[in-house]
Amino acid sequence: MTNQLFATDALLPTGWARNVLVAWDGAGRITQVTPNSAVPAGVAQAPGPLLPGMPNLHSHAFQRAFAGLTEYRAESQDSFWSWRNLMYRFAARITPESLEAIATWLYVEMLEAGYTSVCEFHYVHHDQGGTPYADDATLSLALLRAARNAGMGITLLPVLYQTSGFGAKPARADQARFIRSTDNMLSLLERLTPLAQAQGASLGLAPHSLRAVPPDSLTAAVRGLTALNPQAPIHIHIAEQTQEVDDCVAWSGQRPVQWLLEHAPVDERWCLVHATHMTQQEYQDAARTGAVAGICPTTEANLGDGIFDMPLWLQHGGRWGVGSDSHACVNAAEELLMLEYGQRLSLRQRNVLATPAQSEVAAAMTLQAVQGGAQAAGRAIGGLAVGQQADLVALDAQHVALRDLPAHSMLSAHVFGSHRTSAIDSVWVAGQRRITGGRHTLHDAAAQAFVGARSATIAPD
Repeated sequence: MTNQLFATDALLPTGWARNVLVAWDGAGRITQVTPNSAVPAGVAQAPGPLLPGMPNLHSHAFQRAFAGLTEYRAESQDSFWSWRNLMYRFAARITPESLEAIATWLYVEMLEAGYTSVCEFHYVHHDQGGTPYADDATLSLALLRAARNAGMGITLLPVLYQTSGFGAKPARADQARFIRSTDNMLSLLERLTPLAQAQGASLGLAPHSLRAVPPDSLTAAVRGLTALNPQAPIHIHIAEQTQEVDDCVAWSGQRPVQWLLEHAPVDERWCLVHATHMTQQEYQDAARTGAVAGICPTTEANLGDGIFDMPLWLQHGGRWGVGSDSHACVNAAEELLMLEYGQRLSLRQRNVLATPAQSEVAAAMTLQAVQGGAQAAGRAIGGLAVGQQADLVALDAQHVALRDLPAHSMLSAHVFGSHRTSAIDSVWVAGQRRITGGRHTLHDAAAQAFVGARSATIAPD
C-alpha cells in the first residue's frame, strides 16, 4: 500500500522545493520525494508548507505536571539545585497510573506542537519507597503505552543512576526511586528490547551524569549496551551547571566534558545533553567525536543554566538538536526561537544561526535540529527523504501570521511571528495522520486525565 501527499512547498534536506509529491509505504517509510510534480488526481494536498517532523531529543515526561509550580523564591538565591529539591518531592509521588496519564497528555501536546518523536530520559524506576515493582519494567511500560496511544515515535532511554555526587557519594534518600545496579539495568534493557521493537520504538541507555554514575559502572554499562545493540544511542547530562564543573574538577582534576572524552568511547551514538559550560578546547574535541549536543533552550533558561556557544560548536562541525527537557514549554518552534534569541542576547547580533546554504534562520535551524535529533534518537527520522520515516508537519497557509507570504517567510513567521503552535495544521507520524486542524483526537480526554493526575500528585497528604 502506498500513501501520497502533495505540497506546493516543502522543506527538503537540500532546502525549499516546489510542487513536491511525497509517497510512503505501509510501514510509514518514504519511498518517493519528487519536486516539480504535477498535482496527481485524487491525492491529498497539504494545507501549507510541508516540514520535516521535529525530534525532541530530551524529555523527562513526569516533569510536565510540575511545570509552573516552582516559579517562586524558596531560598535567598534560587538555583538549579534548589529547583531539584522541589522536583524530587514531586517525583516521590508519581505512580504508574499518573505517569502514563501525564506522558500521554505531554505526547499529545508535543504532536500538536510539531514534535513527531521523543527521546525519553527515564529515571523514576521504582515504587514510592524505592522498592522495585513486581514487574521491574512497570514505569518504562507506562511510557511506551503513552507513546503508542498518542501515536508518538519514541526512543526510550532508561537512566542509570547510582550515586549522589562525584567520588561515589551514597545516594540520597530522595533518590531511592532512581537507583539501579549496572547488571539490573542491563537486564531491564534485555526485557524491554522486544517490547520496544514491537511498536517501532528504539531503546538506548542514559548514564544520568558523571556525578551519578561512577567510572567503573559507566564503562560496564556502555560495554553491556553495546553487546546488546552496537547502534543503541547513549545520552548523558554533562556540564549543565558551573557547580557540576567545579565538583568534577575537585574530584578528578578535569572538567566533565574533558574527563568524559578521555575515559569513554564517545562517538556518533552519544548525545551530550546541555554541555553548557565547556572551554574552547572542549567544544572542538567534543564536536570532532560526532556526538550530538542536546540543547534545551527553554529549560536551560528556566533553570538559569547558561547559554551554549552555538557558533563555536558549528565552527567545529558540531551536530545538535533540541529538547524540551522539564517541559516548562512544549513547543518545537519555541525552542528554536529561544535558541536563536539566546545567541543574539549573548553576542548582540541578529540572525546568528543562518548558514551560507540557508540565509533564513528558521529553515537553517529546522534542518540542523532534525538531522541532529534523528541521530540522537537512533531512528530514521532525518527529514523528507527516501528511506526516512514519513514524519511530516504541514503549516496552515491561511493562518493570519502566514497568509499570502512565500513559503520560506511562512516558516519564519511560524517560528518568530506567530503563537508557534497555532500555525500548525496537520502532523503525520510514520505516515499516520495524528493532528488535523491543529488538534489531536485524544486532546480532551488526555487533558482531563492529565489534570486529574496532576491534582492527585500535588495534593497534600
